[in-house]
Amino acid sequence: MNILIFLGGLVLLVIGANVLVRGASKLALSFGISPLVVGLTIVAFGTSAPEVAVSVGAVFDGKTDIAIGNVVGSNIFNVLFILGLSALIAPLVVNIQLIRQEVPIMIGASVLLLAMGLDGQLSFFDGGVLFVLLVSYTVFLVVQSRRESQAAKDEYAGEFKPAVAGAWDDRLPVQLLLIAVGLAALVFGSEYLVQASVSFAKAMGVSDLVIALTIVSAGTSMPEVATSITAAIKGERDIAVGNVVGSNTFNILGCLGCLGLSGLVSGDLGLVMAPSLLTFDIWVMLAVALACLPVFMTGREIARWEGSVFLGYYAAYVAYLILAAQQHDALQAFSGVMLSFVVPLTVVTLVVVMIRRPAASRSS
Repeated sequence: MNILIFLGGLVLLVIGANVLVRGASKLALSFGISPLVVGLTIVAFGTSAPEVAVSVGAVFDGKTDIAIGNVVGSNIFNVLFILGLSALIAPLVVNIQLIRQEVPIMIGASVLLLAMGLDGQLSFFDGGVLFVLLVSYTVFLVVQSRRESQAAKDEYAGEFKPAVAGAWDDRLPVQLLLIAVGLAALVFGSEYLVQASVSFAKAMGVSDLVIALTIVSAGTSMPEVATSITAAIKGERDIAVGNVVGSNTFNILGCLGCLGLSGLVSGDLGLVMAPSLLTFDIWVMLAVALACLPVFMTGREIARWEGSVFLGYYAAYVAYLILAAQQHDALQAFSGVMLSFVVPLTVVTLVVVMIRRPAASRSS
């Protein structure tokens, strides 16, 4: 029954996000907003809507570990699993703007979250700061989009068609209904997902945080999975990468911003952050964000072998969480192999590739 409840909640989240994005996109396009702005704002926010719904719902249910762990786990999942899987389908092109602007912003947001968590909680003030930064970032993207090249505008225009006369969703009441239905599906889906996740944690003998960092985070990232893999298959490979980076930034600024502010309604103005988040998981999230720079800069693409490395590291991360939760005897040996062999070998490989590729390009 819990599995059915979880799957039902997941289906509602995916459907709700898709319906919400469709209604909001069509509404925005009907009012003459450019497809590029729609892609940078409404669609990017819509793919992160499940994280917001689940995390805010978890706060009101008193499950703070699920609320914050879901965001941290989703950011790790987005980079390591989604980009890794997408790169295996086709090497992913990395736009120079991502390297110069979006990835540094994602890294900065991760560092800011780490700094805010030093006191062991996410306060109402912290949430306000994050939300203000989200609004500022969105305004900046909208202003910047007006100077985008025609090629970029055409690429997004191909994805988001304006409502045409006679189409079933070209009328304002229909668009508003789509938005309302999408929001309702997100609310109910998040409630079912949190309920089932708590049951999973009790049945498996692990904490709510471990379930949030793995099962819940993967489930709420399904819209990002669908968007990035579809873009990779269709050859729109820069959108596949940009979707992940943009969603990670929104998860921190928007989702955690809403969490901090939701304390005003729930009566808890300081959401406690689990010690393991501050000593391990947020550091992993930051390391994953930092790893994007050297990987993206090696030829400005994510090669298939780099995608396989991402997937391998995600499997190792999940394995560590499970071993640690069960206090397994193999935990110490597993950690030793990762820290003394696998991680150093990966760093050395990336350094060598970064040195050799520019040299090869100059000789050619």
